[in-house]
Amino acid sequence: MKKYEIFLFDADGTLYDFGKDEESALRRMFEQCGFEYSENVLKRYRALSAELWDAYEKGKMKKRDLQKLRFERLFDEFEIRYDALEFNDNYIEKLGEGRFLIDGAIEICETIASAGKPIFIVTNGFKRVQEPRLKNSPIYKYISDVFISEVVGYPKPEERYFDHVFSNIPQVSKDKILIIGDSLAADIAGGNKAGVDSCWFNEHGVENKTSALPTYEISDLSELRKFV
Repeated sequence: MKKYEIFLFDADGTLYDFGKDEESALRRMFEQCGFEYSENVLKRYRALSAELWDAYEKGKMKKRDLQKLRFERLFDEFEIRYDALEFNDNYIEKLGEGRFLIDGAIEICETIASAGKPIFIVTNGFKRVQEPRLKNSPIYKYISDVFISEVVGYPKPEERYFDHVFSNIPQVSKDKILIIGDSLAADIAGGNKAGVDSCWFNEHGVENKTSALPTYEISDLSELRKFV
């Protein structure tokens, strides 16, 4: 089995259980504002957010527009009157307090770090969310550096994003670098464009209907041990 020297991990949905953090933050905000919360609210928010995130990652939308529109559209559907950006900013603060990890995240980070191989976070998540979540997480001590697209200036899967990453990590042959992520559009497509091997973390066994081609596919983070 091929071994790698550098591991690039996506954050949300790969190491962090963003779904749990997202549900907790949204529910708390609705309760705080006195709005009725339900599973349908969460379902519609996720659908709207996914559509807008797709546009953002394709460079068709700015960050602030994404943040505003996801709640404007949600509030329109549920006939809620509230300032979308104000709600978003408070929501992000609560999201930054999230601490839920994917099963096996601590163990695989410890395994990789114990082998003397660096771990880097490559994320499209927003700075105000990612920095506090990462710094207060039990896996932070295993992370060599964090590359947030908002700070870099380009989102995954753009080649310019990965050019920045590669210029700021130890210089090794690209065939010694592995990117791991749950997003075919951002992580796997990014790996394809950047010319590095990729591992699709497909926890729920969904079908790949895209043109992105992962080198490997796993459903449990423990499967990464074979690459260390």
